[in-house]
Amino acid sequence: MRSHAERLELFKSSDLYPVVSSEFCNGRDVCEIVTGIAAAGAKIVQIREKNIPDNAMFSLVRKCKEITDRYQMLLIVDDRVDIAMAAGADGVHLGQEDFPLKEARKLAPEMIFGASTHNAEEIHTAIADGCSYLNIGPMFPTGTKSVACGALGLEKIEDLKNLVTCPFSIMGGIKEHHLDLLCSKGFRHIAMVTEITQAPDVEAKVRQLRKIMKRSHHE
Repeated sequence: MRSHAERLELFKSSDLYPVVSSEFCNGRDVCEIVTGIAAAGAKIVQIREKNIPDNAMFSLVRKCKEITDRYQMLLIVDDRVDIAMAAGADGVHLGQEDFPLKEARKLAPEMIFGASTHNAEEIHTAIADGCSYLNIGPMFPTGTKSVACGALGLEKIEDLKNLVTCPFSIMGGIKEHHLDLLCSKGFRHIAMVTEITQAPDVEAKVRQLRKIMKRSHHE
C-alpha cells in the first residue's frame, strides 16, 4: 500500500484530473471510461457517484482499482470514506457537506484527502483541517454539480489561489479551449468531467488534453 507521502507525490506529478460519473458517460460503462483515461497516461481519476446503492458503489470502486493499479494511477472516491477504505482506494474527495475532513484523516491517515472550496474561508479551513490537496471552483458555469456560489470566474480563482499553501486543482465547466489560458496562468492540476466522459474516444481526448497542458507548461 502506498504511503500518504507517495500518494501526494503522485498527485503533484499529475496534470489532468478526470472525474467520472456514470450519469455523464453517455450510457457507457464507467470502467470502460476509466480504462480509456488510464491508457492515455493520466495519473489520477476520481469516481463520483451520487445515486447508486452502496453495494454497487463498492463493486464499481473495486473494479476501477484493478484498472488504476495496473496503470499505477491514483484512485480517488468522491465523498465515501467507508467505501474508499474498504476498496483500497488512494484517497477521498470531500465536499463542504460531506464527512468532516479532520475525522476522515484519523480514520485513514495514509490516504490523501481533497477538499472542495469556493471562497477564502473554506480554503483556510481545509488547510487547517489537514487536506492533502484542495479544489477551487467552479471556474465556469457547470451542469455537473450545483453550488450556491455559482461560477467564480478566472479573476476570482486567481485571487483565491494566492491563499493556498498545498497542492490544488481547479474545476467547473472547463473545456479543451480553456486549457492554454489556464495553463499560462499557472494552473497545473485541472479537473474535468463531461469534456472527458462524453468524448466519443476517451483515450484520444485525454491524450489531446494532456498534450495541450504539457505544451502550455513548457512555453
